Amino acid sequence: MTDTNARAIAPGVIAPNLTPFEDDLSIARDLYLENARRLLNDGCVALAPFGTTGEALSVSTAERLEMLEHLVANGVDPARLIPGTGLANLPETADLTRRVIEMGCAGAMILPPFYFKGVSDDGLYAYYARLIEWVGRDDLAIYLYHIPQVSGVPLSIDLVRRLKADFPRQIVGIKDSSGDWTNTEALFDIEGLIVYPGSELPLFEALELGAPGCITATANVNTQAIARVVDLYRQGETEEARRAFEKVRTLRLTVQDYAPIPAQKRLLAMQTGDRRWSNVRPPLEPLGEAAGRELADLLREKVGLDVA
Repeated sequence: MTDTNARAIAPGVIAPNLTPFEDDLSIARDLYLENARRLLNDGCVALAPFGTTGEALSVSTAERLEMLEHLVANGVDPARLIPGTGLANLPETADLTRRVIEMGCAGAMILPPFYFKGVSDDGLYAYYARLIEWVGRDDLAIYLYHIPQVSGVPLSIDLVRRLKADFPRQIVGIKDSSGDWTNTEALFDIEGLIVYPGSELPLFEALELGAPGCITATANVNTQAIARVVDLYRQGETEEARRAFEKVRTLRLTVQDYAPIPAQKRLLAMQTGDRRWSNVRPPLEPLGEAAGRELADLLREKVGLDVA
């Protein structure tokens, strides 16, 4: 890894933690804190608040900052947080990014500007270059966020390589949620770039190429099992890790057959007995109770996970 100001994140699984809502759709502060603590206690090495799984683009900038401050004020180490700060405009992205770095967060996960489609690599390069200038902090650590099926704006391999070469201290890593292993694999050829697959499905292939772990939505309901796979692999227990991975893979494939965010929230509502967990902000819709029971039955049958 090249020299960087990034606060080190240990190898392992990172959860893009879900955002719970009250019935009036304000953020449920108590559940947000409880869930963050649970995920870290269960084996997450860090959290990525306000990513796609956290319904980030349904949450205001003020709410993001309020919840991050709530976590830190209640003992969550900001050096274990990589919040999503990517918005559709440069000034607000720069301001939010500066605020989370000032808070002591390990870095910021930043989407490309996602409203205008078909923009050039030069335009995207100028966006990130100006963002770095406007944030204006030596300790800025950026984790690029590549999720073109949602953002509509891809980060090409050539662009990522150029950004890393020109801003080696600020461009620390990337989360590749494209689901395209060929793309993820190519990112490992960029010297000094930390590469996280955005799912546990290609975890073994990524670990073999030097990934520290993965950033995966289903860590919200399966932290311990995913973390165990990474730990076993890093301890050299490769065959045992592969056996443990089969249940992890099955759970992921089962959950993603449903609407993943509402599905995981419904599972947490069932597991905790707190119905607030089933709430989502429009335009998402909650997963119904019957579908939740169906999913829970499948997980019990396939991987032995009892959410009741």
